[in-house]
Order: sequence, then C-alpha cells, then structure tokens
Amino acid sequence: MYIAVVAAIMGQALLFGSLILLGYAALVWLLFVAFVVLYEEPSLQGRFGREYDDYRTNVPRWWPKLTPWQGPSAD
Repeated sequence: MYIAVVAAIMGQALLFGSLILLGYAALVWLLFVAFVVLYEEPSLQGRFGREYDDYRTNVPRWWPKLTPWQGPSAD
C-alpha cells in the first residue's frame, strides 16, 4: 500500500509536471519509511517474535519476490 500511494503521487507529479508534487512524494516516502522502521516492525516483532524474524529474513521490506515464501510449515 505504501508503494502504491507514493507511485500515485509520483504519477500525478509526472502528469502535471509538478516538482512540488515530486517533493511531496519524497516526503511521504520518508514518512512511510520512518513509520515502518520505528513503529510497525517493532510492534510486529513484539507480537510475533521469532516467526516475524523468519518472515523478515525471507520477505523483502519494499519489493515483492518473484517466488513466494511458503513459510516454516512448507519446510
């Protein structure tokens, strides 16, 4: 969702030729990164512990993998 929001803002920046919107997209991206790193990930770590560590090891933070991760039950 975070990437889609930033992509939509960047699309608008390109459509309207607006450097202000491009700067806004960068600001929104930075805020999303800060939120994920400072709040979301620690919260999930506290809630799920080792399972979340395994997930983070196998799934990239921002870009999808070409092959899906099957999780520990598939091993």
